[in-house]
Amino acid sequence: MTTPVTSGDLRALIEKYVADYPKVTGGENFWRSPLAVTAKADERFDILPEIAADDHVLPKGLLATGKSVVVFFVPFIKDLARENHKGKIPCRNWGLAYESTNTLINRLCEQIKLFLENAGYHSALVPATHNFDHKKLMARWSHKHLGYVAGLGRFGVNAQFITPSGCTGRLGSLVTEADLGNSPLVTEKELCLHKNGHKCLVCVKRCPVGAVSSETGIDRKKCWERLKSNLHDREELAGLEQTTHVCGKCQVIVPCSFKIPSVNNIK
Repeated sequence: MTTPVTSGDLRALIEKYVADYPKVTGGENFWRSPLAVTAKADERFDILPEIAADDHVLPKGLLATGKSVVVFFVPFIKDLARENHKGKIPCRNWGLAYESTNTLINRLCEQIKLFLENAGYHSALVPATHNFDHKKLMARWSHKHLGYVAGLGRFGVNAQFITPSGCTGRLGSLVTEADLGNSPLVTEKELCLHKNGHKCLVCVKRCPVGAVSSETGIDRKKCWERLKSNLHDREELAGLEQTTHVCGKCQVIVPCSFKIPSVNNIK
């Protein structure tokens, strides 16, 4: 026996959970209001091995009976982005926000799963981060690419994921048996100013190690080495979790940091 569930029901649950989370946990509030989309787990997702890792798991591979994919984005507050804009090393709060957000996302996914199970639908999910191949530096379950197919956002030159609330934040996703339909927030082919033919490339200038290029996008190896060195060689991030590989310099205080960019907010 199942109870009907809509994409609106899930969106309300996600928004309330993120709003209440700092009060419930007693932790610092690093977040703005989240976004969420749903998409039918259909043939559109067959493109994932082509646009992401060649061994990317398909929604039906995660849950054979799955009918819908849910993807959500939890954006960071603007003050955190402004703080991380200073200097070439990420600020400590950026690392703490990364850790807190991963925990939030994992707990939120469990709450969504429980909500759907109580309505009679099985769901399947993966952790918010570090489900990737350390040699390929590509995720076998990429929340960004799932969000791309589902219409939550589009990729910038720096491989960051631009949503209607910008690119500074974290993503989560799951697959469920509930038939939630399609509720995209983005239908445009591109949101990145450069990809739309405008002058920008602020993200290229912001990378402290030259890992972002207008021609080749992101140099994953160079970026990954920087993330590791930030954690292990910089006292600013000393004592953080061994999976806290952060930088964020190419996504803070750029035209797409907090919203869909326009030619009027290039700096």
